[in-house]
Amino acid sequence: MAESGSDSTADVFGLDGAVIDRTAEKAEMETDRLVGALDILHAELIGRHSNLERTTEYVTEGGVRAYRVEEPVWDDFLDEFDFESTTEAAVRYSHTEQARLLFAKSVRGDDHFGPREEGVVVGIDTAEQF
Repeated sequence: MAESGSDSTADVFGLDGAVIDRTAEKAEMETDRLVGALDILHAELIGRHSNLERTTEYVTEGGVRAYRVEEPVWDDFLDEFDFESTTEAAVRYSHTEQARLLFAKSVRGDDHFGPREEGVVVGIDTAEQF
């Protein structure tokens, strides 16, 4: 069951509350801690939205855009933050899991990510305001 914070966060970040909760459970961390990290990371991701749109494969479903990126893209994102390794892994996993779900749901997407591919998810309404 999603905690109250994760459901509302899904609207902002484009991540389902269930994905956030599963990720937190798998990482053995409190959902609020994961949500906090996603919140901090979100501003950086929306700032990179237009570049991702020009350079990577993506699908759009229900006002959320999912990008398929290579691992080094996440490495670059996370270099700017001082997250613990568990938190880094959890934010990457939650975005990739949600991206796979969105690619699978999309008519034109392919949810078979390669071994060095990960996902980035951004609510496009939020991103396009910037």
